[in-house]
Amino acid sequence: MIDKLEAIKKRFEEVSKQIIDPDVISDMKRYIKLNKEYKDLEIIVNAYSKYSNVISNIDSAKEILSKESDLELKEMAKSELELDLIKKDSLEKEIKVLLIPKDPNDSKNAVVEIIAGTGGDEASIFCGDLFRMYNKYIESKKWKVELVDYSEGTSGGFKSILFNVIGEEAYGFLKYEGGVHRVQRVPKTETQGRVHTSASAVIVLPEAEDFDVELKDSEIKKETYCSSGPGGQSVNTTYSAVRLTHLPTGIVAQCQDQKSQIKNHAQALKVLRSRIYELELKKKDEEEGNLRKSMVSSGDRSDKIRTYNYPQGRVTDHRIGLTLYSLNEIIDGDINKIIEELKIADNADKLKDGHE
Repeated sequence: MIDKLEAIKKRFEEVSKQIIDPDVISDMKRYIKLNKEYKDLEIIVNAYSKYSNVISNIDSAKEILSKESDLELKEMAKSELELDLIKKDSLEKEIKVLLIPKDPNDSKNAVVEIIAGTGGDEASIFCGDLFRMYNKYIESKKWKVELVDYSEGTSGGFKSILFNVIGEEAYGFLKYEGGVHRVQRVPKTETQGRVHTSASAVIVLPEAEDFDVELKDSEIKKETYCSSGPGGQSVNTTYSAVRLTHLPTGIVAQCQDQKSQIKNHAQALKVLRSRIYELELKKKDEEEGNLRKSMVSSGDRSDKIRTYNYPQGRVTDHRIGLTLYSLNEIIDGDINKIIEELKIADNADKLKDGHE
């Protein structure tokens, strides 16, 4: 571990010099990449510095205990040694987690899509509940939501809704939400009080930067149409909504939430770039024979990840077998405990893989 930390410290010193080099500053793509690396390395180097100090203190205390005859001084050294040994263990655990290779996408903004699945109107209502839950969570993190596109359900909620989440480490947290979310409750339309099961799929993508994916105008087909409001009514007479199709892949992205066609085009382009980026990441993983085993790898919508059971007031995350009897708080946006537990489990898996 020490050899690895020394190598990281050396790299940190190299990057520190590079980010103030005028040639690097003038190359925005390189500068952003190095600046990100600097911030990531700085956290590890600071932890290593604390660890080195603690090791030095332990060595000093041991020397006093072996050579010093003054009983009071020896008692003081013994007391400090006990505390420093606890600090050493704690820092070692922290550093092991910090040394787990980070997903470079964790620091990015997120593109989130929620799609109503089985369950008809009830699935659309649940889709709306999930959107509200994420909105509340995003608000608590001081992040920002940008609505991109939506299709409203006939009895409330959404058939589908797509939005961007702008904030530090947004993808790093929200990626744990990718998959099928299932709800068990008595729908408002149910006259005999029977519990129904409905589902909605959540897809979470890292927002691709301009330099992550190169898009050529010649490869993009642009269509415009009128934005639609509640009940399918036309809310304006101008063709401000935009649909973009990436001809080589057939991937489509559209935006109708902004008032101007220019803004809708920019948002649709952002989503299109992110979808193509995710496709390229999957291809790269397959080529390298590195199909991501992580519980959060692809947010496969066929994987049932969580159940919200209203009659029992419980939420169960099936990936880690976590059950919480606080459904009302969770559906009101308090999903932090679930995400933190998933992060811990994910890191534990990565640590285990690292020792195999």
